[in-house]
Amino acid sequence: MKFEKIKNKGQARLFESQYLEMLTKTHPLVIWGMYIPIIGYLLYHSYDAYLNSVGRIALVFLSGVFVWTLFEYIMHRFIFHFATEKPRLRKIIYVMHGNHHEYPRDKQRLFMPPVPSLIISSVLFALFYLAMGSVAYMFFPGFIFGYLCYGSMHYAIHAWNPPFKSMKPLWRNHHLHHYKSDDKGFGVSTAFWDRVFGTFFDLDKEKDDKEKVKELMF
Repeated sequence: MKFEKIKNKGQARLFESQYLEMLTKTHPLVIWGMYIPIIGYLLYHSYDAYLNSVGRIALVFLSGVFVWTLFEYIMHRFIFHFATEKPRLRKIIYVMHGNHHEYPRDKQRLFMPPVPSLIISSVLFALFYLAMGSVAYMFFPGFIFGYLCYGSMHYAIHAWNPPFKSMKPLWRNHHLHHYKSDDKGFGVSTAFWDRVFGTFFDLDKEKDDKEKVKELMF
């Protein structure tokens, strides 16, 4: 979904209903506050009820974080940027992600809002449980923690300059995804999968355009 011009003010109107529109917005702390107790409870339940060792819980939890990074890449590349001429599908894609490309300074839509987030995460947990059984109590918290890190990293990339020099390539990769080409730079929490699948920008050949970067910052 291409836009001729990035809009640095305002935000997209996604629904005619003001109540539905309100449900499309949230603050990162709301999502962290919603999921941290769930993560804590599931990990404790895995330890207390299923007698898993701390080491095993940590290993499965970290595997959930790692799988999230691949899930993030696949969703961003193949779902959020799915090309179609069908108006209904274009509308869905715009609601999910296209509005962010048109209004990258909209702080309220960097995390999925609580209601759809809980619905989708419940479906994912059910699928993980069907596939893994009780292991899902350790895996799912890691997966969701990966999502929280992704959303927070996304917020940070748009809000601030990279805190460490080593993180600058990740920042530039995402900024180039916005104003250079949305056919590359799909990783947000990590550039690992971009490098694996050859969609990482060749930063040595790209101009470090500070003015363009400013256009994307809050």
